[in-house]
Amino acid sequence: MALVPAGQVTSGYYRNNLYVLLGLNVLATLVSLASPAAFMLAPPLVGAVVCYVGGVLWLYEKPSAGRWALGLIALLALAGALSAPRPEGDATGAHFLFDCDVVTGGLVLGTTMAAMLLGHWYLNSPTMALAPLRRLILIMGAAIAVRAIVCGLGLLLELQGSSWPGRQVLLFILLRWLAGIIGAAGLTVMAWKTLLIPNTQSATGILYVAVIATFIGELVSLLLSSSSAYPL
Repeated sequence: MALVPAGQVTSGYYRNNLYVLLGLNVLATLVSLASPAAFMLAPPLVGAVVCYVGGVLWLYEKPSAGRWALGLIALLALAGALSAPRPEGDATGAHFLFDCDVVTGGLVLGTTMAAMLLGHWYLNSPTMALAPLRRLILIMGAAIAVRAIVCGLGLLLELQGSSWPGRQVLLFILLRWLAGIIGAAGLTVMAWKTLLIPNTQSATGILYVAVIATFIGELVSLLLSSSSAYPL
């Protein structure tokens, strides 16, 4: 959301989504309290406070400070994600790839969700310019491309270092790529083409499907990566 030009989007988009982020950070804080040995408490706790402050800033139309709040929330979320338990492969470069896996996975989910929510916001403010949504869709496409590089490299190294996967694992790999990478990329192109008509409502519907596709892809990726030497 911090990458969306605030001058072309009404403040309600930021404010309402910050309320959702507030709830998610509170949930993450409760999880951290329940499992202090596994999860850091500071990132979600401070993130919840910043979400509340950010919501107030956008309520009183303070876009500059509000964007700083959004950036800080993103950094806190990234710090929490990188500190959370995850596979730590012993193979060469595996640790670096798993770090990239966290960052790129978050970028894909975040940009897709932000684009879908912005498209939905056009139903509330139909007179807004289309440039902000086009920008988010371009960033979304770039995030999916980088994600494909990271997971493609991990898959290549995994296949080189082990035997060919069984049928069940192979089916999950196909699902991961068909939904989370290829499908998401195709939906990104479709949403972009739909905006050229222009039809924000149809583009938003396509982005809804893209959110589902990326969630399926990332969930399957987590499942596969939990028992592999490299992120898939």
